[in-house]
Amino acid sequence: MYTDISKRKAVVLLSGGLDSTTTLAIARSEGYQIYALTFRYGQRHEVEIEAARRIAARYNVAQHVITEIDLRTFGGSALTDDIEVPKNRALDEISDGIPITYVPARNTIFLSFALAWAEVLGASDIFIGVNALDYSGYPDCRPEYIEAFERMADLATKAGVEARQRLKIHTPLISMTKAEIVKKGIELGVDYSLTITCYDPSAEGEACGECDACLLRLKGFAENKMSDPAKYRTASKSRA
Repeated sequence: MYTDISKRKAVVLLSGGLDSTTTLAIARSEGYQIYALTFRYGQRHEVEIEAARRIAARYNVAQHVITEIDLRTFGGSALTDDIEVPKNRALDEISDGIPITYVPARNTIFLSFALAWAEVLGASDIFIGVNALDYSGYPDCRPEYIEAFERMADLATKAGVEARQRLKIHTPLISMTKAEIVKKGIELGVDYSLTITCYDPSAEGEACGECDACLLRLKGFAENKMSDPAKYRTASKSRA
């Protein structure tokens, strides 16, 4: 752990996946002191917790907190319940409607924790890797949702009411395609072999190559004429 009082503090939501890692790299490139926040929320793809640890260590963040919330209590998602993860869907299917991998209110819960930590840190900046293009249609990844949360945050915190802090939620990936995200990350030197994006990985951390998240990730690398360095159950899946 290190601290640098000359830098602005930012809470970065870090899942261990491609998007959140790229977002962390962007925040660091903009001069922020990084406080990474990861959640163990009962997700079936818990290998992402280890990925988040690797990434936080690689970037030498000021602090990395892993918070426990068991959303299996409510279920309602293929990621937190005994529901099959969709596989091998066509790309037009992926972008049609809200998929069963949507976890009810997940980003609202995550951002609320991030807001609490930001207030304690005296930070006005939160980074989250939500994406509204080239991605499944999650309602809590839309710009209007992020804007509404910012307004709520200024009403809900002591720092906001006392006008000492105006929260800014940074969503640098929100209007980027997966190919653009990969390109940006490569430009910033992101080592994507450290990341895991799969919704249904093996216990060893190998991606399935067939769920929506894998298909979109592979598409992003292929459009950059690159092989995905992540580990897949079938090695040929990673090829451009």
